[in-house]
Amino acid sequence: MPFIGRAQTDDLRSAIAELPQLHSIQISRGADTLFAEAPRGPGLERLANIKSCSKSVVALLLGAAIDRGEVPSVSAPLSDVAPGILPANATPGAGDITLEDLVTLRAGLERTSGPNYGAWVNSRNWLADALSRPMVAEPGGQMLYSTGSTHILGAALTEATGQSLLAQARERLGRPLGIEIPPWTRDPQGYYMGGNNMALSPTAMLKIAKLMRDDGRYDGEQIIPQSWIAASTVPHARSPWSGLAYGYGWFLSPSGYTLARGYGGQIIASHKERDLAVAITSDPNQPARSGGYFGDLMRLLEGPVMALA
Repeated sequence: MPFIGRAQTDDLRSAIAELPQLHSIQISRGADTLFAEAPRGPGLERLANIKSCSKSVVALLLGAAIDRGEVPSVSAPLSDVAPGILPANATPGAGDITLEDLVTLRAGLERTSGPNYGAWVNSRNWLADALSRPMVAEPGGQMLYSTGSTHILGAALTEATGQSLLAQARERLGRPLGIEIPPWTRDPQGYYMGGNNMALSPTAMLKIAKLMRDDGRYDGEQIIPQSWIAASTVPHARSPWSGLAYGYGWFLSPSGYTLARGYGGQIIASHKERDLAVAITSDPNQPARSGGYFGDLMRLLEGPVMALA
């Protein structure tokens, strides 16, 4: 581990001690690991539920599918990419929703997250339920944070590639990064959940953070196209809760971080200008609101973590 000032690490440890929800944190600058500790929880090598960080992983798989020609473009509508997933009672205009609308959480459909989440995951057909919900905004307009939108995107990728999300994740991320990606939740029709409940080890999360920081490269190999990583960090929407901008599946902070965020305080973060990659896991059963623990984590990233660079 490279030398970093004792005062800097003391500041970081003091900040971590004030965050009882935090399970682990790893910080990399360039090829060096500056900090890697798991003061609580199962450790750095055991699997952790990354919750909605799954949405950012699915966004990377969309970029891989476009690069392989399996999906014509990010502007392709559902009716062209995966007409078979559109139910007979689909909301008028649902087929015109583009993959870009889905990956930026601007599908316009009533949300399946928040108070609607329980009814959605208990429905007989998650896709039919999500796609038959009323349009509450113009597609491509405001951000409507909804796991259903990313689930629709994941199912569309399954139809377009002929591979399950699990197979895609293992082939296009797991194998080149050398990380384990176990099976996770599937819907009643067998589609892997497109926006929640994937599991990765904290060390695997750090590799994805490095992939984002390094323009889609890892260990000398271009895994995700550089052009897709660049497009992913262009703001398309803004969260009404955190105020953070949102690109292709990734939150974008004013301080320069690109972030995947999951319930409870799961974070995959990169800061290209500072050459930083960060992975944080937290208690997955406790909330992490923007005005609470997630805000604390942002202050950690922008204070003691940034100071290490």
